[in-house]
Amino acid sequence: MNRFFDTSVLVATFWGDHPHHEASLHAFASTTKSTGACAAHSLAEVYAVLTRLPVRPVVAPADALLFIEEIQKRLTVVLLNERDYAETIKQTVDLSLAGGQIYDALILLAAEKIKAKTILTWNISQFRRIAPRLANRIRTP
Repeated sequence: MNRFFDTSVLVATFWGDHPHHEASLHAFASTTKSTGACAAHSLAEVYAVLTRLPVRPVVAPADALLFIEEIQKRLTVVLLNERDYAETIKQTVDLSLAGGQIYDALILLAAEKIKAKTILTWNISQFRRIAPRLANRIRTP
């Protein structure tokens, strides 16, 4: 798999006023199911973020669902199993990471699981801190 999309890139893809919208949209639009993927968890994160953005007009849940369906059409969605979750939580504890960083660690595991060549994110430093072994693959669109 060539490209793995973090939630931050997917949100920017579908929120037209995001500062990174154009670059994110270009990366997303030039990817297919055979060349791109995202974590299953990102589907829920995209929905949660888009429907709670402090913007007017608000993103309606039905509109967010359309965006999720577009992600599913264009990207391969990577699932993690119970063991993946348990091992990632233990690794997060070992790294003394807390809070929402667990979600980034899970997203990185999904990317690693499919051997993604490139991991696209707008959270470069955070991702590299969580998974230094993947640092050379983590970049912005």
